[in-house]
Amino acid sequence: MALLEIKNLAIEFHDTVPPTKIVENISFSMEEGEILGIVGESGSGKTQTALSVMGLLGEHAKMPRGEILFQGRDILKMQKEELWKIRGREIGIIFQEPMTSLNPVMTIGEQVEEAMRIHSHFSARERKEKALQMMKNVELPNPELLYDKYPHQLSGGMRQRVMIAAALVMGPKLLIADEPTTALDVTIQAQILKLLQKINREQGTAILFISHDLGVIRHLCSRVIVMNRGKAVEQGSVQEIFEHPSMEYTKTPGSHTNQKNFSQKAVSSKTGKGRGIMEPVLEVKHVSASYREGKKEQQVLKDIDFTVHKNEILGLVGESGCGKTTLSKAILGFVKVQDGEIIHHTRNPQMIFQDPYSSLNPSKRVAWILEEPLRMQKIPKEERRRKVLAMAEKTGLSKEHLKRRPRELSGGQRQRVSIAVSLLQGSQFIIADEPVSALDVTIQRQIMELIIKLQEEMKFSVLFISHDLNAIYQMCDRVMVMRDGKIVEEGNVEEVFASPKADYTKELMAATLDVEV
Repeated sequence: MALLEIKNLAIEFHDTVPPTKIVENISFSMEEGEILGIVGESGSGKTQTALSVMGLLGEHAKMPRGEILFQGRDILKMQKEELWKIRGREIGIIFQEPMTSLNPVMTIGEQVEEAMRIHSHFSARERKEKALQMMKNVELPNPELLYDKYPHQLSGGMRQRVMIAAALVMGPKLLIADEPTTALDVTIQAQILKLLQKINREQGTAILFISHDLGVIRHLCSRVIVMNRGKAVEQGSVQEIFEHPSMEYTKTPGSHTNQKNFSQKAVSSKTGKGRGIMEPVLEVKHVSASYREGKKEQQVLKDIDFTVHKNEILGLVGESGCGKTTLSKAILGFVKVQDGEIIHHTRNPQMIFQDPYSSLNPSKRVAWILEEPLRMQKIPKEERRRKVLAMAEKTGLSKEHLKRRPRELSGGQRQRVSIAVSLLQGSQFIIADEPVSALDVTIQRQIMELIIKLQEEMKFSVLFISHDLNAIYQMCDRVMVMRDGKIVEEGNVEEVFASPKADYTKELMAATLDVEV
């Protein structure tokens, strides 16, 4: 008997007339201890298929036909109480963005113990012992110290390990991993993938791994299903799919894979080099900054010194926790600097965030969100509406999008809203903090091309922060490489990528999946 078997499953959203078809007649099975990959672009139905197994589809979702058999039992016919016993105990799930999945007001220990409180009769002492052991198993450093901390006090990679620990603490037979490495830098991504392989090997946990990145799927999975527009267009062993794909969609290079190729620019709209004018829009002079945690002070930025020039895109790359986001917050005045100075030569610098879902007001419609910065400037109503419509058109948003709330938009559409908000005040300097890292490669390309098009048209400067070397290479004129709060290398993109001087830059490039430098 297969561990999981899905037969002719269809999923529809009934919040539109007629209903929107999300998944159409998908069928596949998983054996115990197998790692099966599902790959496809944003909107292909990957996540909804996974959520259906957990019984976590939204209120408007309906499944008009199909079966989901877990150990021979049809999940779709289970009562809520029966499904409740399976969810978290026999099937665990980890999500793409742990910061929005973890409870911000619960400690790490409480969240790892949660499944035990629901599904076991362990005492408080036993729960803590098992939680600490699981935190150790997923290679979290100093579990005893992390136990009483909160999610915001951990790095992205550590938060993802917490999610894995919480999902595995009851020893489930099946782990669903929904894009668990997409928002992580390549070094942390590799660590998480090795951890999942270790869990599969040592505990025999079957893993349903969902991704838009064929490079990751190839490293981790034994079999793969390729999804496109709600259908499974191809499935087979990883070797078969990669070496002898039968469907045109699977064969199309770059359609849904992360092409880590530094030999040529992938964003065709980018013009030549040296477009920056040697006129500063931002000067960061010997800046240092620290965080205080209790009585201990940790230095995060160490003698940072650089200039952003007019009409250029300057890249900042480095691993998770190296200080990239702290630097951006310091530039915008959200973090106090101990030494040095930050000089702005423009007004109203703005930021585009990595996760627009958490940075946009969820209760307001897009039109209201876009008008807000203009409303604060006391601009008359009619002029506000005219500016909003013009910016919506520039950023590829329709009038229909303006009527929706953020949750009713796709990830790429939400990022377009964030870009529009940042530009509506006429800023000449934008910080883009990981603006494409949580998007699939097709949407990434669209957003990067949009930023370049707007930058060339409106002549603003960009500090483009990323852990993705491919995005940096495609987007930027110059690049700075950051490690442990220091800039270890800086120069023209082509020069740094062709002949990296710092050992760390070489290590970072070598760590990028499917790249030979």
